[in-house]
Amino acid sequence: MPTYITSRDLKDAFPNLDEFDTKKPIYSWVVDSGSRYISHDSGLVTALFVDGSNQGSAQANRAAVDANGEWFYDSAIDAVYYYNDTNTPEDLLMEAGEDFATLKTRVMKDASDYVDSKLDSNLPREQFLLKDGTYDYLIRRLTSLIAAFFLVKGKDPTSEIAESLFEEATMHIEDLNSGRAKLSYMNTGDASKGIVRQISVSGNLNIVDTRGNYFGSYDRLKVIVTTGGAIGTAKYSVFAKDDDTLKNNQVVTDEVINGDYQDLAAGLQIRFQGSSDSSTATQNDEWEIEVTGLYEEVENASVRSVRMTRKDFKQFYRGKNGSRIY
Repeated sequence: MPTYITSRDLKDAFPNLDEFDTKKPIYSWVVDSGSRYISHDSGLVTALFVDGSNQGSAQANRAAVDANGEWFYDSAIDAVYYYNDTNTPEDLLMEAGEDFATLKTRVMKDASDYVDSKLDSNLPREQFLLKDGTYDYLIRRLTSLIAAFFLVKGKDPTSEIAESLFEEATMHIEDLNSGRAKLSYMNTGDASKGIVRQISVSGNLNIVDTRGNYFGSYDRLKVIVTTGGAIGTAKYSVFAKDDDTLKNNQVVTDEVINGDYQDLAAGLQIRFQGSSDSSTATQNDEWEIEVTGLYEEVENASVRSVRMTRKDFKQFYRGKNGSRIY
């Protein structure tokens, strides 16, 4: 299964992320021999960090620790050895643990797997991916909360912060599974009215409303300003799909923007408006309007239905010879 989030998503959902680096300090260093030091009762050390720098792989045994930065953990006596002929470990920040970037990568994957296991199997995972290569915002938010929960809980099992993160994540899972929350791919009851997105807009005259319903199946309509200016001067064109691709068939050509509802495509209209009467559109300002047909199946309707059938049932009892008597 894919990893639904990036480190940026995780940081956005939980800005205090770096406080929950799980590395632990190692204290009580004493000289073992020469410039080789030892810390007893260190606990398991799978990676050693000195002032935040990973010291690499451990040596094979204690005797092999004979050059700066080398180290070895002896599980038989629960002790770690470290060599440094320049500074004593007591003057350095000595830590055991996993590289934080590596830890985050693992936790993000674990969180993605957890989310996938908790979401209804009828939700099509392949449609969580958006056309820009990222995943749907709610999926990213949910996964980030779970990943943050794992990190916080791992460092402080009794943390109230962890419980708060998990509470919000659980709410999102329930909303998705019940159909109360909408993902981007879902066809909703108002999808035929279109979803307007700015592609490249530098003017201050915008598409502010749509009217009607789209009587096709699906399209992503391109609206572009062909002549700049204010209402009454500016012009727009519309491109719809053809048999080969999207946004390739011109269906409206150089229509003057008048501030009223005007033709878009297949039963839909749009209206332009600015913040004032002097607002202007800039040539090549562009919008995309994603539409789904009025009669296409609605995937997350707020009211759900169950198909029922009616039959006539006749009561009977059996006679002494086993025959049915109605």
